[in-house]
Amino acid sequence: MELKEYFDAHRGFGVLSTADTDGQVNAAVYARPHCLEDGTVAFIMPDRLTHRYLQRNVHAVYLFWQEPGGAGASYDGVRLYLKKVAEDDDPARIAQLRRRTGSDDRGGRHLVIFEIEKMLPLVGAP
Repeated sequence: MELKEYFDAHRGFGVLSTADTDGQVNAAVYARPHCLEDGTVAFIMPDRLTHRYLQRNVHAVYLFWQEPGGAGASYDGVRLYLKKVAEDDDPARIAQLRRRTGSDDRGGRHLVIFEIEKMLPLVGAP
């Protein structure tokens, strides 16, 4: 299954983790990534700690916990090891990708684009 199809088919909870050049870490809740046609993924982010850390260190990890489909606990999901390759501050492009209409339009948003260096299951080794 392609990554776009996976995220279109599953609901869940995502966390994007970053670190600055001094090793200070940050983790923030993020929606599913936007899967772009060239195989990269992108997140729309405000100018906060996650974005600031990515200006100093281009590596990040996104973990997505897939909501269980049945009874009992489930630990299905993915871990994406990411490297920032571009950033776009064009409000029109950001508006085009936004999933939620009518949400906060204060501006100051960035479209941060990553290549996927590695993808692993949420739990366990490959």
